[in-house]
Amino acid sequence: MTALFEPWTLRDVTIPNRVWMPPMCQYSAAPKGPETGAPADWHFAHYAARAAGGTGLIIVEATAVSPEGRISPYDLGIWNDTQVEAFRRITRFLASQGTVPAIQLAHAGRKASTDRPWKGGAPIGPDAHGWDSVAPSPIAFDDRHPAPAELTTDQIRDVVGQFAAAARRALAAGFEIAEIHGAHGYLINEFLSPHSNHRTDAYGGSYENRTRFALEVVDAVRQVWPQDKPLFFRISATDWLEEDGWSADDTVRFAADLKAHGVDLLDVSTGGNASGVRIPTGPGYQVPFAARVKRETTLPVAAVGLITEVEQAEKILANGEADAVLLGRELLRNPSWARLAARELGGEVRVPDQYHRSV
Repeated sequence: MTALFEPWTLRDVTIPNRVWMPPMCQYSAAPKGPETGAPADWHFAHYAARAAGGTGLIIVEATAVSPEGRISPYDLGIWNDTQVEAFRRITRFLASQGTVPAIQLAHAGRKASTDRPWKGGAPIGPDAHGWDSVAPSPIAFDDRHPAPAELTTDQIRDVVGQFAAAARRALAAGFEIAEIHGAHGYLINEFLSPHSNHRTDAYGGSYENRTRFALEVVDAVRQVWPQDKPLFFRISATDWLEEDGWSADDTVRFAADLKAHGVDLLDVSTGGNASGVRIPTGPGYQVPFAARVKRETTLPVAAVGLITEVEQAEKILANGEADAVLLGRELLRNPSWARLAARELGGEVRVPDQYHRSV
């Protein structure tokens, strides 16, 4: 059996292969009205195609735990029952294809209230369905973004509760795995990094204080998420800053803390919390960060970052650099990447009966 197509059981959930789809925002939900934040036809077609293509695990895009936690007015949310019912259509289909449905629970923090990327992604105001953003400290992300309001300790507790409530709804919607979004400069990442967290209370300053909010969220979600279902955490392993930022050393240390609090896998990405930094991109450029966590801790990891070729993906797993690979751009280009990879490697992947001619 190839490493890429070896099933993997985490807690009581078996994922049929290691070809996974990471969260990728579609910015295609209704921005207002009763269907605000609910997945629509586009989302169903988008995720259904990758499931039919043999993807083992699909992590639905960053889904906000509150209206103010969206990146844009067009993001998905899971703060009400209308959204739950709309998600059930997706999770049912994914499960019918043998794909494990997962969801990323998120709060955008100071990077909230922006336009769609293909419209420029600039911050927007109330006239365009926007709102005021919040963060650990009143520090704007860049010159375009307004300074966010600093969260009070009571508001921090409220957000922790929102993550727990979102996890309950995710379970009701049929998701088998929940992932907490702690990466890419959004709220949890903002608390972790000294670049964006200048607080002087129990949530700022020392490593222990800056990680407090993230661990409170993990504990709150783990308390309501069934013990037989896995919990993931997505992290930016580095801010790509030479000083005064979150580092790879911090990530290794934090991975051990996350495991102690009930996290089952670290989804390792990088960047997004500091504007204007240069990131040396290239094929598999983020894999070494995942490999280091796997090498220096006992927490399983998934690798992401310009993984496109079948041989490349197989080698990452065979060399023990990660336990699974997340293909973003490549699955956007080719929804059936897993099926083609299985043919090349001699692995097995489920093919829908309707597609039997393609075997």
